[in-house]
Parts: sequence; structure tokens; C-alpha cells
Amino acid sequence: MTKKRKLITFDWAIKRLLRSKANFGILEGFLTELLKEDITILDVLESESNKDYKLDKFNRVDLKVRNSKQEIIIIEIQYDREYDYLQRIFYGVSKTAMEHLGENESYSGITKVISINILYFDLGSGTDYIYKGTTRFVGLHNNDLLELNAKQKQLFKKDSVEALYPEYYLIKINRFNDIAKDTLDEWIYFLKNEEIKPDFTAKGLKEAEEKFSIMKLPEDEQKAYEAYQDDLHYQASMFESSFGDGYYEGEVIGIEKASRNIALNLAKEGATVEIIAKVTGLSELDVKQILSELDQART
Repeated sequence: MTKKRKLITFDWAIKRLLRSKANFGILEGFLTELLKEDITILDVLESESNKDYKLDKFNRVDLKVRNSKQEIIIIEIQYDREYDYLQRIFYGVSKTAMEHLGENESYSGITKVISINILYFDLGSGTDYIYKGTTRFVGLHNNDLLELNAKQKQLFKKDSVEALYPEYYLIKINRFNDIAKDTLDEWIYFLKNEEIKPDFTAKGLKEAEEKFSIMKLPEDEQKAYEAYQDDLHYQASMFESSFGDGYYEGEVIGIEKASRNIALNLAKEGATVEIIAKVTGLSELDVKQILSELDQART
């Protein structure tokens, strides 16, 4: 039996390799298998999350690209549990759509956004490992789908109402049973196990196997990768120690601590009490107390 080659993780690849046009074929392969259409990437769009430095958000990696249909695709990798993750991806998609609408453009210029979320925790209550979310309008009386008319199809260059709105893909890696039934499953197997079997044929995987081999990395890159992996393990350990896994009390403490940190950062930026309370969910009284502590610390 051919020994399977250990590969670098997909999040590391996104940070180091997949932003290069020379490696777009790998990412195009994954997206083609997932979206069930041929995907061509034109370029990588910069965002705060794309910055590559140690203080970056440790628990996820974001990549934002534009395809040949001028759609924007966001890829996020999430390791740690977030109970409000569904709301966060909705916020991210909405923000992205608005960022790419020109000031003088009509609403028809809103860009379609596709949100792909690779999750290493069990989000929600479901038995599948891949979920797709779209927007459809269904008649309450006749149960028919609302469709675009001819003029709208010409204006939007889309064939359906659903095609105008964001798409969401949730890939729950830990739910996958390691049995690859099709080429998309072959990609999921790689995302879970960091290995590619010799008989896999999914688009982009053979190129990924060649580019993602740890042994083919330059020595400095190998050391950087090992340090990155160690940092992930450390952060995961700190997360479990701070929050506890499955204990409500620990989760509440962690959420409160996170809210206080957000409040402090907003206060340092000059945000008002009302805005801080709205963003964090804290009461205005709690916010005022935090601001008072901040003033004391400054003096």
C-alpha cells in the first residue's frame, strides 16, 4: 500500500500559498467541487482578516476572492466553538456586500457573496456534514416560487431570485465519517485528515498534494509551520481552560470577559456609552462602570 503523505493544513495554505496566482488552481478545484460549477478566480481581495501577522485572529482564517462572474467568495476556517457563529457570518456577508457597492450605484450593483465556512466544531443540531443556505420566496397560498421577469433577468444577468442573494455553505468537518463517496468528499477527507489518498481524483487535489507537502517546504517555512501548529494547540488549550468544554458557567464567564474586552477597545476608540452597550449587549450601567475603571487605570 502506498504510504499517504502528511500535508500542511488548509488554513496554513490559505495564509501562505493560495493567495498566489500560481496556486489558484488548487483553490479553484476545491470551489468547483463544492459549488458544482467551473470556478475561475480572478484575484484576492484584501481585508483586515487577510493580514498575516501573529496578533491576527487565531481561531479563524479568512480569504476573500473574486471569481470570473464578479461574485465574491469568502472562505473562513473556524476551530473554536462560537454559539453566535450563524449571526457572525450573516454580518460578514452583509458587510462585504456593502463594501463593494459604489456610492452612486443603484441596488442592482450589489455583488453576490458566497460564504464558505469550514468548521471544526459541531454547529447547531444537525446530522449532515455539509449544509447550504439560500434565499427563496415561496407563495403562502399557491406554494409557488417567486421568479424574475424578463427585464430583471436582463438587468441582473441572473436566472432566478435565489441567484441574487448570498449563499452560505457550512462544512462540519468533524461530522464527516472518512468515507469518500464522491470527489467533494475527497476534499473533505483532506480537510479533516491532512492527507490525500492515491486514488483520489477531485479537481485540484493532486496539485494540492504536490504544493502542500511538509517535506517540500523550505526549512524556514517548515519551522514557521511547526510554530504555527504549536500556537494552535496552545490557543485551544487556553480556550478549554478558560471557558471549559460544555459547562455553562464557564461559557458565561468567557462571554462576559469577551464583552468587557470589546467594550474597552470601543471606549479607547471614543465610542459612546450607547454604542458600546448596543454592540456588546452589556447594560449602559455596566458600560459606565467599565469606563470608570478605564479612567482610573489611566490616572
